[in-house]
Amino acid sequence: MTQLLQAMAVHAIALVVYPGFLAVITFGIPIEIAWTAVIRRGTVLPNVRLQRPPSVQIVVAVLAILAAVQVSAPFNAMPLPERNLIIAAAAIGFTAWSELALEPALVAQPGLLVVIQSCWLLAVLGPAVEPQSLRPQVLGNVLVPALLPVKIACGFLYLLCLPALLRLWPVAAPADRRARPRFNATRALVWFPYCALFTTLFFPPAPDDAIGVFRFFGITIAVAAGCLLAGSLLARRGADRARGLYSRAVPPYALLVLLLIAGTVILDR
Repeated sequence: MTQLLQAMAVHAIALVVYPGFLAVITFGIPIEIAWTAVIRRGTVLPNVRLQRPPSVQIVVAVLAILAAVQVSAPFNAMPLPERNLIIAAAAIGFTAWSELALEPALVAQPGLLVVIQSCWLLAVLGPAVEPQSLRPQVLGNVLVPALLPVKIACGFLYLLCLPALLRLWPVAAPADRRARPRFNATRALVWFPYCALFTTLFFPPAPDDAIGVFRFFGITIAVAAGCLLAGSLLARRGADRARGLYSRAVPPYALLVLLLIAGTVILDR
């Protein structure tokens, strides 16, 4: 009974405090404010109201928390054997599907978004093919020279997909053609899962100390900053070029990554 209560307490801390809900909003809100302030040239703060949030935000929050507790953040209370890459990828992936199901008018280019999400899933699962492990901390610790090309290629593909998955591209949804920027609470919830999962998959696990915390969050913040920069560049080039990039350049590159993964697996046997 005591062990059960301890396990429940540990999971509650992981889900509610760190690296769960509290970490998700603490990381996501400043990044989202930075996006509206720097990129869109207008400071927009969250509209805090004491009422029930929209259904899509509740669903996305639950999925984001579920994904966040899978990452290899220092001092993560979630036990190592219980973390799973499939859970993280599925939870993050379903955030886009929940928006499409609950607020379809706010999702731009849903067909292209499915293609981009498929490329992102390849980037997430590609490094797991050869180590044959679904534990995120194991994949981040893989430094075998023969697997480094796959890891680098998948990491670059992951970063290419992020601006579109985070809706930082200048392709406006039918019901979201606003002249004034707004704080996107739904996107604020997924900043941490997306960026922290990249740090988990493509960098060795950080130790549970101050240096580890600094390194993990330093890389994660750098990924978010890179997304802001990429979103800014896409905005300057316009919607047509953004669509062209994600429809004519990213899928062929993803195919090359897939061939690289297949070739690596064959040669390693």
